[in-house]
Amino acid sequence: QVQLVESGGGLVQPGASITLSCVVSGFSLAYYHIGWFRQAPGKEREGVGCISSTDGSTYLRDFAKGRFTITRENAKNTVYLQMDSLKPEDTAVYYCHGIGSWGQGTQVTVSS
Repeated sequence: QVQLVESGGGLVQPGASITLSCVVSGFSLAYYHIGWFRQAPGKEREGVGCISSTDGSTYLRDFAKGRFTITRENAKNTVYLQMDSLKPEDTAVYYCHGIGSWGQGTQVTVSS
């Protein structure tokens, strides 16, 4: 059974950093791309970026470039989303996605 579980969200101040984790089970991370998405209140879900299964290369949306980093640790079947220099507009529920399945999401709130 494919399952993705996010964790690491919380309340942080503007300018702070936070790292989210996505632990996958039911498939090997080494063979599938994983994407990160987010959904802010009242807005549609949007892509943040993704990481390739083949060479670990990443793609990030413009708003994430220079601030967010996606990495993976195949041995732990875990993908990470490190977010630096957080802004209030980064407040959202963050989801990981793979093999057509979604995690339950983890809330990130950026507020002073």
